[in-house]
Amino acid sequence: QVQLVEFGGGLVQAGGSLRLSCAASGLPWFDAMAWFRQAPGKEREFVAAIIRTTGTTYYADFVKGRFTISSDNAKNTVALQMNSLKPEDTAVYYCAARQSGLYSSQSNYPYWGEGTQVTVSS
Repeated sequence: QVQLVEFGGGLVQAGGSLRLSCAASGLPWFDAMAWFRQAPGKEREFVAAIIRTTGTTYYADFVKGRFTISSDNAKNTVALQMNSLKPEDTAVYYCAARQSGLYSSQSNYPYWGEGTQVTVSS
């Protein structure tokens, strides 16, 4: 059974930090994991991705310098360290895994978690 489970969401004040984690199980081989987010009333958007084989990371411009994605391939986990959080970072954050294709395109990710809420107060 394919399963991605996110951990670590919560409420934090602006300027604070949170660390999200995602554990994957039951997946066939996959080459990248990513985080997307969806704020109320907005489309889901790409946040960050990491290529498992090379460790290459990609970030959306709005999180560069503030968020860091990392992975533990042996444990099939991916983490997102979020620093200097802003109220506009408030969203449901989703973990996803893919086998190929453009790293920032949601359509290339067949495996998704259910999401974890991150709320940043001003």
